[in-house]
Amino acid sequence: MALEEYCFDGSKKLDLKDLPTNSKKDNVNKEEIQEKTKKNHERIQELQDKFYADGHEGLLIVLQAMDAAGKDSTVKHVMSGVNPQGIDVYSFKQPTSTELAHDFLWRVNQCIPARGKISMFNRSYYEDVLVVKVHELNKTYKMAKRVTEDPDFFKKRYRQIFDYERYLYENSYRVIKIFLNVSLKTQKQRFLERIDDETKNWKFSSSDLKERQHWDEYHAAYEDAINATATKESPWYVLPADQKWYTRYLVSEAILKVLEEMDPQYPDLPEDQKENLAECRQELTSGEYDADAIKTAEKAAKKAEKKAAKAAKEAAREAKENGKDVRENDDNKDKDKDKDKDKDKDKDKDKDKDKDSDKNKDIRENSKEAKEAAKAAKEAEKEIKAGFLDEEDPPKAVKAEDSAKPSKTADVGKEAAGKSEDTKKASGTKKAAGTKKTTGTKKAAGTKKAAGTKKTAGAPKTVSGTLASRKTK
Repeated sequence: MALEEYCFDGSKKLDLKDLPTNSKKDNVNKEEIQEKTKKNHERIQELQDKFYADGHEGLLIVLQAMDAAGKDSTVKHVMSGVNPQGIDVYSFKQPTSTELAHDFLWRVNQCIPARGKISMFNRSYYEDVLVVKVHELNKTYKMAKRVTEDPDFFKKRYRQIFDYERYLYENSYRVIKIFLNVSLKTQKQRFLERIDDETKNWKFSSSDLKERQHWDEYHAAYEDAINATATKESPWYVLPADQKWYTRYLVSEAILKVLEEMDPQYPDLPEDQKENLAECRQELTSGEYDADAIKTAEKAAKKAEKKAAKAAKEAAREAKENGKDVRENDDNKDKDKDKDKDKDKDKDKDKDKDKDSDKNKDIRENSKEAKEAAKAAKEAEKEIKAGFLDEEDPPKAVKAEDSAKPSKTADVGKEAAGKSEDTKKASGTKKAAGTKKTTGTKKAAGTKKAAGTKKTAGAPKTVSGTLASRKTK
């Protein structure tokens, strides 16, 4: 069976029961099909490169299928050789709250490719007329009742999809839609494989079994959607999916067919750009950019680089040596300066010692004089108190000839002697006066002696107080 037998463009009705899910009816050879698939990939790569460079049209490939039909592996295998810069793949899961707050085409419209690129949808906007229809999810939409309760809700959705794809076609886009038709038996086998193979456990979901219970309902929904939206500009391809090697071949045939219909070409440059290319070619082949010349220049550059590196290394070594000498000279100068400073410090210390010695000498001399004066004053005071001094004789401690050299102690002695003389005179005067009053009586004589003694005893107190005052100063 040729690809056209699996194509639905609105000219015939789809009944899934009439279509095979494997290659038995087509009577094909697996090795030959695989070889054709390989050649198709090479041709697709060639056309895709032109398609990307041309940039006049965009291509949207929609993949729909029941669970475990092989959508992911088909995408991976068929588009493996295509330049990744020119293709984008989008997988549409259950819509988010944000997506549900918009129209059902909002999330897919953002993924329409730029012209010159291919976008592949793994599930698509058709989910809104498939799973939504089977489970009546439209009744849960946050929309006006005139919309959600409309008995023609899905008929209007078909029309909207029809118009949307026509809109894309009229804006230089091609849309092809592929339904991978897997049998119920094969789906069961693949589910069991996902359960038994640990490397495929992640692919299985218990919800797949719940959806499997709605098999007939899903098939009916697919038939309605395909029959309502199939057009010559945006056809459906309902391909058998029980044998992946055959499915991949038919998918490659469908993609190759639409690329060949678009017939992309490399852009034809204007004449001025072609002339510029000729000038560039002449410049490249003139020898300036010749391969041998480039190699020679590279060798010369490397040689110069090595020479410069060697010179830099030598200069660094010399600089290091010079720096070492300079540092040594600086160190010696610093040492000499330190020695001079130490000598100056020693001189200053010697001067300070001499000054301290002179000060200590003066202090010792003054201390000695003070001690001698104190000693003399103490002895004089003792003699006066004991009555060993006569009134006519000055105290021994204050005689000028008893001092070996003039000092503050001698002055104190003189002062004490002077005061003693005054005391003596005062005593004589009073004695005379007393004699006139008590002449010829023993009592008067006794009084005279007592008076003299009393006055004479009073003098040493003055001397002692004076000496004590001098000592304190």
